[in-house]
Amino acid sequence: MIFKKVLIVDDHDVVNDGVLSVLKTHEINNVTTSQYCDDALLKIKRAELDAEPFDLLISDLSFKEDFQDSQLKSGEDLVAAVRETNTDLAVIMYSMEDRLQKVRTLINTYQVNGYVCKGRKGAGELSEAIQLIANNKTYLSPQVKNALNQKNDLEIDDYDIELIKQLSLGLSQGEISTLLKKNKVIPSSLSSIEKRINKLKDIFKAKNTIHLVAIIKDLGLI
Repeated sequence: MIFKKVLIVDDHDVVNDGVLSVLKTHEINNVTTSQYCDDALLKIKRAELDAEPFDLLISDLSFKEDFQDSQLKSGEDLVAAVRETNTDLAVIMYSMEDRLQKVRTLINTYQVNGYVCKGRKGAGELSEAIQLIANNKTYLSPQVKNALNQKNDLEIDDYDIELIKQLSLGLSQGEISTLLKKNKVIPSSLSSIEKRINKLKDIFKAKNTIHLVAIIKDLGLI
């Protein structure tokens, strides 16, 4: 597979220019840029309607809010929206963030094809990612290569994230149990949820559930 039409989504012009340079080394010249995720989604949908779809999306993960009201506030929001109707578009996340849990979610939940960390070697890694993904392989920068290692004790899993997310929305542990049972998520018993939340408080040295939610939010996991 050779990428012919690429969309770059980043709110920094200098980054867009750098990605453009990398794409040119692969002789990819049909490139569109966008600084907003909402605009990027519209461009993707428009291209599909015109029967000239993009075959590669390269997006940052974080976007600075400004005067423009946005529905999609992050690269994760963008790829989630894209995946609702399009599972074929190859996606590379190109970001300063190197949190393993976030990378794991992007790969497992949204089928992101590559995660490249911005930095001194970012351009070279991005070039390698493009080449590998064009050959139906996945690429992860060295900093986040352990994201898919389920034995990493320092990381919490998607089940934990869901528990904390529901706590942050104001649900009690009993209400979370009911929700998990409704969605056929296991384990869903109240005792299991209580034990897991207590373990998370120990892991993150949280004084209570409110403190736990605050810590998880500060880490950017929810």
